[in-house]
Amino acid sequence: MTFRNLIAAAAAFSVLAAASAQASPDAAKVAQGQLHGAVVGDVASFKAIPFGAPPVGELRWRPPQPAKAWTGVRDATAYGPMCMQMRAVTPDVKQSEDCLTLNVWTPANHAAGAKLPVMVWIHGGSFTGGSGSNAIYDGTRFAQKGVVLVTVNYRLGRLGFFAHPALTAEQPAGPLANYGMMDNLAALKWVQANIAAFGGDPKNVTAFGESAGGILINDLMASPEAKGLFAKAISESGFGRIPGLPMAAAEKVGVDYAAGLGVTGSGPEAMKALRALSAEQLSKAAGQVTPILDGKILPEGPAAAFAAGRELKVPYIAGGNSWEASLFATATPLDRAGALRDKLVAAYGSPADLKTVQWDLGTEAAVIEPDRLLARLHVRNGQKAWVYYDSYIPAAQRATVHGLSHGGELIYVFGTLPDHDIVRGDRTIAAATPADRKISGAMTSYWAAFAKTSDPGAAGGPAWPAYTPATDTVLEFGADGVSARPAFHKTSLDLVEQLSTAGAGR
Repeated sequence: MTFRNLIAAAAAFSVLAAASAQASPDAAKVAQGQLHGAVVGDVASFKAIPFGAPPVGELRWRPPQPAKAWTGVRDATAYGPMCMQMRAVTPDVKQSEDCLTLNVWTPANHAAGAKLPVMVWIHGGSFTGGSGSNAIYDGTRFAQKGVVLVTVNYRLGRLGFFAHPALTAEQPAGPLANYGMMDNLAALKWVQANIAAFGGDPKNVTAFGESAGGILINDLMASPEAKGLFAKAISESGFGRIPGLPMAAAEKVGVDYAAGLGVTGSGPEAMKALRALSAEQLSKAAGQVTPILDGKILPEGPAAAFAAGRELKVPYIAGGNSWEASLFATATPLDRAGALRDKLVAAYGSPADLKTVQWDLGTEAAVIEPDRLLARLHVRNGQKAWVYYDSYIPAAQRATVHGLSHGGELIYVFGTLPDHDIVRGDRTIAAATPADRKISGAMTSYWAAFAKTSDPGAAGGPAWPAYTPATDTVLEFGADGVSARPAFHKTSLDLVEQLSTAGAGR
């Protein structure tokens, strides 16, 4: 071989090696730099990818700024810290104010230039806890079904949802208050710009979430700032009638909160003092946290936006569980039922069993009837909607558990059911049975089919008809399997609607 041929062969080998490295399933290049992930079986994962600059110092209580580029190859094989938790956590939990990262799972063998459907998960936790790195949200099952799955961290507690007159004066043009919601918008923008590097199609993104995450999905549906960032949405246990906290009320909450930390006043000195406090000091429990009607990120609550036809025009799924009231077992709408009280008690049970009546009424008033409301309004506005109801609990628990508790569907949706018994203190979580896995497989398949085709009924299981007010058909995941239920709970839900409408008018 001549020297010239040797050089040519070496150059060709270098090109092939570079192409091979680029095509390696554990490598990806995003706008900020190169990533090295992990491959387990047929799924590649990339963890703790920054989508925003650390919101610390002068960036605390400001919209998220773009993540900075890095040099070399960034290790993306381990989760980053959770955002600061405004609740008690065990000492081994890693939390930090520097937490704006996301995680990606994708089929390891996807073709170059693939345009796979994308699902972006927004976690729950009452806006005070949780993270995208919870093991329940592992994206392996979705990736095995041909979906690129993304989970997101966002600012929580008063670091994420906070209004104060000093902030308003400091940033009069806004946006203000909903910093955690801004983080999710920034993550969705990052997905638009970068998800092709993982085989994802930025034009086919499904945003979905549960509890606080479900509320945020509904809020994003009501936000003009979210337009174009996702093509469809799923709200699990999304409390669709929650209106959001008016800005004036939120500022008063913020003033009281700051005063509790020894900070008074409404000028620049107040913001300087608040930013000088540690993240730990600012993460102490301080009442309920909720999205705020700031006029820009969230101009109005979801029910108002849907009623006015101002919601995003994308296919939409809403649903909830049969025992959502497990989250607020002591509260009951019976206290404000007035003339409807006797009818409600009769619809849900009897005066002899008021605890069950209160649980079921609380569940339907908080989640199930609002699901129906938003679906009805969305369909009225010329859009497609589907509604589900999850009452499935393992056979061994049916004699002792009232229903599927708030958040109970998550391990089924993500397919992260336990393979063996797990002991936690005096409580044992039993290994999943074949029946459990069948329901889980159905839920994951319906969600993935929706992401792929905009029609969950394309999953190939029992038909899931699109919602119409004429039929009120809901898909139930129950003890007898998966079934479409026409006129779902119509008697009780109509009464709850009357109660909710009367309450809104007072």
